[in-house]
Parts: sequence; C-alpha cells; structure tokens
Amino acid sequence: MKRKRTAYLLFAALLLGTQLPASAFASETASGPITVEDAIRLVRENNPKVRQAAEGVKAADARVTEKRSGFLPQISASAGYRYIDPVSEMEFGGSSMKFMPNDNYDAKVKAQITLFDFGKTASEVNIAKSGRKSAEQELDMTGRELSYSAVRLFYGIMFLREAVKVQDREITALRKSLDYIGKKYKEGAATKFDVLTIDVRLSAAGNKKTDIETDLKNAETSFRRLTGIPENDPVRLKGDFTFTRAGYELEKLTAQALRERIEIGLAREKENSARFTKNLAVREGLPKIVGSAAFGYTNGYLIPPAPDINEIRRNYSAGVELHVPIFTGFKTSAKKSEALAMMRGAEQQRIDTEQEIREEVERSLNSLNASIGKIGTTELQVSQARLAAEHARIRYQNGLATSLDLLDSEASLSEAELGHLKALYDCTINSYALKRAAGDQFRP
Repeated sequence: MKRKRTAYLLFAALLLGTQLPASAFASETASGPITVEDAIRLVRENNPKVRQAAEGVKAADARVTEKRSGFLPQISASAGYRYIDPVSEMEFGGSSMKFMPNDNYDAKVKAQITLFDFGKTASEVNIAKSGRKSAEQELDMTGRELSYSAVRLFYGIMFLREAVKVQDREITALRKSLDYIGKKYKEGAATKFDVLTIDVRLSAAGNKKTDIETDLKNAETSFRRLTGIPENDPVRLKGDFTFTRAGYELEKLTAQALRERIEIGLAREKENSARFTKNLAVREGLPKIVGSAAFGYTNGYLIPPAPDINEIRRNYSAGVELHVPIFTGFKTSAKKSEALAMMRGAEQQRIDTEQEIREEVERSLNSLNASIGKIGTTELQVSQARLAAEHARIRYQNGLATSLDLLDSEASLSEAELGHLKALYDCTINSYALKRAAGDQFRP
C-alpha cells in the first residue's frame, strides 16, 4: 500500500514537472467550459513561445529578401568638398595658369550591379531559403510541443479532480467509521486504540487530499500560463478520458512518422543548407564581373573654348570591372572543408533522427498497449475492493472484523479507484503520445 501511495506521488510530481514557458499573454478565452481542442487553440493563439517562433519566420523571410538584393543594382548618392594646396600650375607669358582648382566640389549618383558571379549570389539565396523553411518547421514543432503539453495538463487536471473525489469518499467512509467506533467506545465495546487508529487513518487521508489539491492548484496555474487564461479566471474543463483500444500497426505508424515528423524535415533541411554552403564555398575563389554607372556634377575641367576649372559641370561614367581573388589566406579551402564536414554531420543527424523516431514510435505503442491492458484489471480490482469494503463494514458492525480490517478495506478501495483513474489517464496520454510520435501536429 505504501508503494502504491509513493507511486501516486511520483506520478503527480512528474505531471507537474512539465516545463512551461515563463509567461503568457492574457487574451480572450472560451466563454464556456474548455475542451481539449479549445486548449490547443488557446496555446497556439496566446503563448509567447509560438509568437517568438513566428517572429523567427519573419526574420528568416527578411534574410531571403536581403540575399536576393544581390541580384539588384545598388544605387548610392554622394556629395563632397575638398580643398587641395598646392595644385598643378604653369607660367604662361608672366601669368600663372592652374590645371586644377584649390576648391573641389563633387556630387554624383552611382549605380553598381553584379553582372556575373558564377552562382555565388544564387547559393546565398538558397541558403537563406533553407533557413526560412527551417524556421517554419521550428514554428510547427513549437506549436506541436506546446499543444502536447496542454493536452497533458488538461487530462492531468481532470485526473487530479477525480482523485480529490476519491479521497472525499474515503474520508467520508472513515468519518462514519470514527463516529461508529466512538459510540462503541462510549459503550465500552471498543478500545481507545481502535479510536486512535481510525483517527490516524483519517488524518492521513486528509493530508493526502491536501497534497492532491495542491498539485491540482499548481496544474491549473500552469494551464493558465500555457493557454493565456487570466489568473483569476476559473479553469472549467469539459471532456472524458478517451482512447482507441485496437487497430495499431507498428509498421504503418513508423512509415507515417518518417514521412510526417517535423524533425525529419528539419534534418533534411540542414542537409540542404550544408550542400548550398558547400556550393558557395566552391565558388568563393571564382571571379566576378561588376558593372557600374555614375552621373553627377563636379569642377576642375579644362574644356574649350573658355576653360574654367572652377565651373561646375555635368559628367557621367560607365564601366565594367573584373574582380579576381588571387590569394585569400586559405580562407576558401577552409570554407570548403567546413562545408564538407557540415554535410557529413547533417547526414548523420538525419540518420540518428530517423532511428530515434522509430524507437519513439515503438516505445509509445508498447506503453499504450500496456496501459490498455491495465483497464480491465483495474476495473475488476475496483469492483472487488468495493465488495470487500461493504462486507468489512457489515462484519465490523457485527463484531466479526477488527478496526484494522475495516481500515485496510477502505484504503484498498481508495487505492483501487485511484489505480483505475491512473490507468484511464495513462491510456489517454499514451494515445496522444503515440499520435505525436507518428507525426500528428495537434492542430485545433
């Protein structure tokens, strides 16, 4: 019996040990009782982790636009003044003639565009696009994990509320027994030890109820934070412990998981990104052709028929340049080596992810089958414990059983009912765990 109670307390600790985000935005919640679908919807609408991941997608999209700007011309404007002394000059017939002014003015608009770079800009765009896909998958995975946490808390609260009712029934039965033994004690038909024994059991049951109620309050607090429900609003839930008892095939579930799990998509996207990075590294040592054109106004021209170096004149220029990297300090070869290592690492990560998913699907299915098998057993235990408790009460009132027999029967009934509730909870949660393992996104 002590082992069962210890197992229950460990279960409650694990339930409340689920990591949750530190804050949540208060928002509009459902007007009536919240179903599990409502809880998932509220998480995806209100949780700051989801908002953070959504902003990450926007940032990745902006990086794609930034890299695409490499295909477009870069236009800039500049204006400046510069004083130079001395300047070139020559004596003609006793007078000095300057070939450039002391005061120099220049204003121009310049456009520059990469005409050809052997695919370097395209590789940068592909890397950015891969990053955007990864950000979108991170958003989906964040929503899935938070939704799964909401499901666990939803059914955890339902379990704890039912556990409180079970404790109430045990406390009620113990109080009746205490009242009865109190009367027998006054009549001299029972000992003080009998009274104290029941009183101790009653106090222990009350303490256990207090522990469950504390766990329930903590779970409700976590549920509010996760879903964005205002702190002072009651948590009203509507639902039952539901699960499918049969029809699971490991091969089909594994194939579905390898096809739909976000982690697989992320691993493959890392492979793509590493491949694009390698392509970029290969092209780092190649030349590029840049075209430029400028239009503006400046002084300093000696143009006949009336040359005046101080006159500001209109001018333009256009040209093409070839940039050839000759030596980059081994940077190019180092980037190639790094990219190849990234490709090999990404491939191994994908293989490891596939193995982990196969293992997770099999473990989840085993856990679900085991918990389903406990349903019938715990139902039988509850019916037997209830019958044994009824017989113990009658036998005790007729003097055929001791107070310890009565207390043990009441405790066994309470433990059996809690065990049945735990089995229902485990089946429900394990069914959701299997859905998660098989690639379900828990979308509302």
